[in-house]
Amino acid sequence: MSKKLIGSVTEQEKNEIQTLFERRNGLNELAMILTAENEALYEKLVKDMGETGTKFQNWWNTMSAKYQWESSPNGNWEINFETCEIYLVTNE
Repeated sequence: MSKKLIGSVTEQEKNEIQTLFERRNGLNELAMILTAENEALYEKLVKDMGETGTKFQNWWNTMSAKYQWESSPNGNWEINFETCEIYLVTNE
């Protein structure tokens, strides 16, 4: 696996994706313990997971277009929350 520094984002932009990242992780953890028995809560969770996932992907799409980050068909971007740096991670 290789990791290449390809850019950075502002502190505000980093805060946006960090909030979405933490929310997505929290929802995923909740999904592991919640059963479909509580249908109303389950439906709300599924809807929230979908909306959060969409916002998460939209952030990456918007930032990659704004900053023209290098990409790879078999790679993905990763952010270092401490430094606001963006890395391209590939399986090479």
